[in-house]
Amino acid sequence: MPAGGRPTVRSRRLGTALRQYRHAAKLDQPQAAEVIAASQARISRLESGHVTARVIEVRLLLDAYGVKDPEVRVKLEELAKHSKNRGWWLEHAAHLRPDYVDHIALEDDATYIREWQPVLVPGLLQTPAYAEAVIAATPHYIAPERIAQLVKVREGRQAKIEEGGATYTAILWEAVVTQPMVSVEIHREQLSRILEVSERKNVTIQVLPFSAGAVAGSTYAFSSFSFESEPTVEAVAMENLRGTSVLEGPEDLAAYANAFDQLRSAALAPEASVRLMRSALRSGKENAS
Repeated sequence: MPAGGRPTVRSRRLGTALRQYRHAAKLDQPQAAEVIAASQARISRLESGHVTARVIEVRLLLDAYGVKDPEVRVKLEELAKHSKNRGWWLEHAAHLRPDYVDHIALEDDATYIREWQPVLVPGLLQTPAYAEAVIAATPHYIAPERIAQLVKVREGRQAKIEEGGATYTAILWEAVVTQPMVSVEIHREQLSRILEVSERKNVTIQVLPFSAGAVAGSTYAFSSFSFESEPTVEAVAMENLRGTSVLEGPEDLAAYANAFDQLRSAALAPEASVRLMRSALRSGKENAS
């Protein structure tokens, strides 16, 4: 069972896939339960992610559902094997909201990560100083020692990108680049970091210019995740004052995939985005001197 009986991202993804394949096979839960010699309640809890299917159960259910694609079968068997694995971030779990843990787990599993950020530099790109400044500025009091822990977690998240474990695309509104939300010194250091990371083969940074107009206000910040060799959006995370909401419904995923495509089409090309960031960095240096 997932820790505390709460569905994990992985157990929920596995359950969702099993439910979809059962529906496609036109079987009900009692019929699926017969396949694995279990109760209907167990099928219900498997599909909701409240319990994790054993590998043999996954194999039997996929056989009954007529799922023969070897890539699909391997993927779901791997989810069953690793759904209860302890990720690096769980050593900090006592200091993290459960929904933030879900967000990190999505990043850790993803093969493609895409982000739109109209206000702040995304966490996957933040320097420690920038992260500390924006965390401390939240409307809720956070003790200094917890701020340090949260900064450490953000650094841990960045290893996924630094090690080439995912293809990462971020679109930043021009205000993020040209209008510092932190001190000029920290902002300059942050711009230098973004320029450095943008040189990685697995990273694409684009800036949406002010001239793009209303498209910048079409949606709040969000991150989308894909878990296969193709960048099909399979989960979306949105942050708000109360935490992080994860969307997995087909209509929601299609809407955010379309929104990201529109933002990317309106954004400057990567090369032009780099030039704009370098110009902002030079302006910051001149203003500081």
